[in-house]
Amino acid sequence: MYKLLYICTHNRCRSILSEAITNHYSNGLVHAESAGCSPCGAVHPLSLKYLVERDISIEGLRSQAIDEFEYYDPDIVITVCDSAARESCPIWFGDALRLHWGLPDPSKIENIVEAQSAFYQVISEIRNRTLAINALAKAQYDIQIFKDKFKKMVRKSPFVTLTHAVNNAGQQSFVN
Repeated sequence: MYKLLYICTHNRCRSILSEAITNHYSNGLVHAESAGCSPCGAVHPLSLKYLVERDISIEGLRSQAIDEFEYYDPDIVITVCDSAARESCPIWFGDALRLHWGLPDPSKIENIVEAQSAFYQVISEIRNRTLAINALAKAQYDIQIFKDKFKKMVRKSPFVTLTHAVNNAGQQSFVN
């Protein structure tokens, strides 16, 4: 099983949606978790509402700090918001493949009709990305081959940026 960690600044919407949707559609081939650089402590209620509406489990979803994943050892770390992409990534992510998959934040939209539409669009995009991951995971490659093939898949995709910069503190940083 491949392990993914989705990161967003507050871990209340996009990263939570990504975690739940990935786990829902992965058929046990991929396990996802999510965390925030500055978690707000609560999952956005509309994130939960629209997941439930699609019969996607919300069990165990919570806004949590990236520090809680020091021992998670993900294979791939994916930022889903631009501000988290510019944050320092803890050095303990080791040789995890680091990616940025920018997604618009539907939780910032105040008009309920527009917010619903935005949530549906983001959920659909995450689902499409998850299905692409699953297609690759079904081959059950060893981890290095999986990462190499994932990188090749990413290069063909308009929605992903590979990230590898190292900042002065010696930590990995997500940059575009």
